[in-house]
Amino acid sequence: MVLSNKFKTLLTYILLSVASVASAEEGSLPAQRVAADQAHHGFWDNPDVDYVSTAWPINQGADLLDIREVPLLETAFVQTTPEDRNDGIAVGQLGVDGGDRQMILTLADEISRGHHGAIDSLLISHRGKLVFESYYHRGRINLTHPQASATKTYTGLALGRAIQLGYLTMDDLHKPVIGFLDEIDTSDLVEGAEKVTLHQALTMRSGIRIEDEKAEEFEQYRDLIDGQKLVQSIFEQSDPITDEVLTEFAYGNYSSMMVVQVIDAVVPGGAENFIKTELLQRMGLAGYEWRIGLGGLPAGGWKSSFTSRDMLKFGTLAMSKGKWNEEQLIPEAYLAKATSRILYNGDERIFGGGKDVSGQGYGYFWWSGDLKVGDKTYFATSAQGGGGQFIILIDELDLVIVATAGMREPTALQIAAERIVPAFVN
Repeated sequence: MVLSNKFKTLLTYILLSVASVASAEEGSLPAQRVAADQAHHGFWDNPDVDYVSTAWPINQGADLLDIREVPLLETAFVQTTPEDRNDGIAVGQLGVDGGDRQMILTLADEISRGHHGAIDSLLISHRGKLVFESYYHRGRINLTHPQASATKTYTGLALGRAIQLGYLTMDDLHKPVIGFLDEIDTSDLVEGAEKVTLHQALTMRSGIRIEDEKAEEFEQYRDLIDGQKLVQSIFEQSDPITDEVLTEFAYGNYSSMMVVQVIDAVVPGGAENFIKTELLQRMGLAGYEWRIGLGGLPAGGWKSSFTSRDMLKFGTLAMSKGKWNEEQLIPEAYLAKATSRILYNGDERIFGGGKDVSGQGYGYFWWSGDLKVGDKTYFATSAQGGGGQFIILIDELDLVIVATAGMREPTALQIAAERIVPAFVN
């Protein structure tokens, strides 16, 4: 692939700036190298994963690159006293402000040597202070990272912001989605479409079932289903929505698409401007990308990209019960509901799990589970995205863990249970 001079210059700047900090940091670890036969088999190396970075309206000041073009770090960047970057994140010192320093550094050493897969970053905040920050593999402190389905969590926060500002109420969560969309022609909808509420969409129980062939047509004719026509098409092409299927958890992107459509319908200026000005900019995010999806609105289920520090901001917002800089951005009642275990959805396959993770559940676009540490379990809530993107909240310990990666079978929750939580309870 031929790179432009501008692209080469940007890559050089990123590599030199990160490498120079890492080499001077007391906590820097041995060089991490990936063998040639392993270097191109990560989650984001898949050409079918559409994450080539492109500029579009919801975009601010990030170094936006195709993650597949970012060279592998030769030396891990590790700080046990993270730098205050005047970005709204309070910083502290691992060991002084909580945590067993050696236990975490041992874990970081293992990550740097590739013992836990292709982890790109690991950040830990305790009692409101970032006490550990590290980057490996393709992670960089000044690069956004694809979020995949963690985007759903941010979509849910945007809905919460609309509630805080009075464009919706908590009672509205139990009203039919189509009731907010005045352009919907209800005469052609499948049976049961009128039963799908925001609550059911947020908990992945919308009852929508669409055959793959029909779903592919949405992409093929995407120019014909802009705005509310997308919801019209979804409810025309779905199988009938019965009371039975409305109780079944079915993970996918249609529910998050509908939530964005509702936001777009109720807020002044539309969803795109609202998300940018009322959520992202109010939190002072350093750089981000949130690409347009079906319907011509921000993709509710994926296609966002944020820095690891900004992921930490989302986690801090949730841990602070919706407050940011003393301003209530999200209603406390909404966040309490969103991060609760509204339903259990089985332990057969827990994304990022392992032997010490159980009780998998779901709230409003947040996952939940129990982390076993010795004879005690800790309830954890998490944003999760394909490849290994996690924002893990452990309220009992006032602990926020952020991880980014490029793995098909990540282990972030198991690592949290086995290696990180014990460092903050001993």
